[in-house]
Amino acid sequence: MIAAMGYVDVAGAGFVLPDGRRLFADVAFRVGEGAKVALVGPNGAGKTTLLRMVAGDLGLPEGSIARSGGLGVMRQFIGMIGDDRTLEDLALSLVKPELGAAGERVAKAAAALDETERTQLAYANALAHWGEIGGYDTEVLFDTVAVAILGKPWDDVRSRPVRTLSGGQQKRFALDLLLRGDDEVLLLDEPDNFLDVPGKRWLEARLRESPKSVLYVSHDRELLAQTADRVVAVEGGTAWTHPGGFASWHEARLHRHDRMEENRRRWDEEHQKLKDLVFTLKQKATFNDGLASRYQAAQTRLRKFEEAGPPPLPPKEQSLRMNLRGGRTAKRAVICEQLEMENLTFPFDLEIWYGDRVAVLGANGTGKSHFLRLLAAGGSDPEAENKPVDGAPLTHVAHNGVARLGARVRPGHFSQTHDRPELLDRTLVEILWRGDDHRSGMDRAGSMKALNRYELSEQGDQRFGTLSGGQQARFLVLLLELSGATVLLLDEPTDNLDLASAEALEEGLNKFEGTVIAVTHDRWFTRSFDRFVLFQGDGEVVETPEPVWDVR
Repeated sequence: MIAAMGYVDVAGAGFVLPDGRRLFADVAFRVGEGAKVALVGPNGAGKTTLLRMVAGDLGLPEGSIARSGGLGVMRQFIGMIGDDRTLEDLALSLVKPELGAAGERVAKAAAALDETERTQLAYANALAHWGEIGGYDTEVLFDTVAVAILGKPWDDVRSRPVRTLSGGQQKRFALDLLLRGDDEVLLLDEPDNFLDVPGKRWLEARLRESPKSVLYVSHDRELLAQTADRVVAVEGGTAWTHPGGFASWHEARLHRHDRMEENRRRWDEEHQKLKDLVFTLKQKATFNDGLASRYQAAQTRLRKFEEAGPPPLPPKEQSLRMNLRGGRTAKRAVICEQLEMENLTFPFDLEIWYGDRVAVLGANGTGKSHFLRLLAAGGSDPEAENKPVDGAPLTHVAHNGVARLGARVRPGHFSQTHDRPELLDRTLVEILWRGDDHRSGMDRAGSMKALNRYELSEQGDQRFGTLSGGQQARFLVLLLELSGATVLLLDEPTDNLDLASAEALEEGLNKFEGTVIAVTHDRWFTRSFDRFVLFQGDGEVVETPEPVWDVR
């Protein structure tokens, strides 16, 4: 196990968006040796941007960042649809840059290998360099992680496409590799996303026992409470540090806001007194030349007071309004008869009725997301009239048996990885104004009104691909709202949402006049559901009266 020697110091950091809007200014905090520091705050406040600046992915236009020790980085999304990287590519991206470059050189030399002496010599030189810088020790690490997470040796899985792993398997592979590696400092962006509850507990234990210095973003309240030594809150265009854990952060934040309001009230009172004094002296100096110097001094004092500016007000609380509508469908919204997803489940029967709130639970890799994608594609009948009205591009789900949607069921699908490549280079207003494949557009005023309800009006002219994960999630829920879906198929919808957004989604779903089927590992979110379908690790699919987080 490595010694805890890494740290990060951020001083006076600021960032301005390409459209000229300031994201944050004068951000300062320290991640001490061995500390576990959580970045929290509203979606779009700049948490991921800060991580990218510390990682060196973004330039530092303002302030400075000092760092000691090797740096390991795990980004928010790993294996998107359309990402053709192999597990070896992913592993090499998570080790030190010189090792990653050497591994890529070996792979290219191996691909070019033929009978010629030139290619054979290039391959031999690449292997020699790989060994000299510790590549074979790194392969031992890869093998250890592959066996621990996937249950197979490295040589059996190194060529496997990352996208063929579940989101949880991708995250656990990356996390285990980083936590076992040599880097003293880790930057983790939403490390708990896609993890099942046992996986989150595993991550909590690993973070607590690790000597590494870790800066991470998370919205999972239990994980934050279990792991954070201190909390850096990014809000209101800046950041502040709570020296205690997450359990006391909420109270500290309320006290801080109270102090800010009191300081602003006192400043306003003093400002008014100075203005009154200047006005009074101006009136008196008109008739008494002896007061002219006092009048000028009061003017100077007022000018300097105003130039210094007022103390900041507390950041405005978010106010999201999700108007999910739905519509009446047949009494039986979903009918599954001896449905079997190949290599994932045994045949099972399931009926879901109009108005049901069904939480789909189970470990990563048991077929939950495949089940939603099958329903989103209209079920197992290619002649069915039920067509998806919104959602990620759908791939074929190999299955046997029947998955049938009821009359007037229009499935709307929310993908856990926000896979919408057709939206990446379009602004939010363009998508809403001009429409997309599933709806006619609305005018700009209507677009901005809809975006404002989701607190996205400031991002109206921003490209979808440049939004934070939470902003993307909110916008995708807005598209579902506008789509006319009568059955919502939600795959980990709260993963990237901040607290206020998650609560707004829960409220919106409560008012939704239709059926909701959600894959989730969010223990808080699951409380709003009334049926629980468990995908067990042994292939059985059963309904349980209460949520089951660990089938063992």
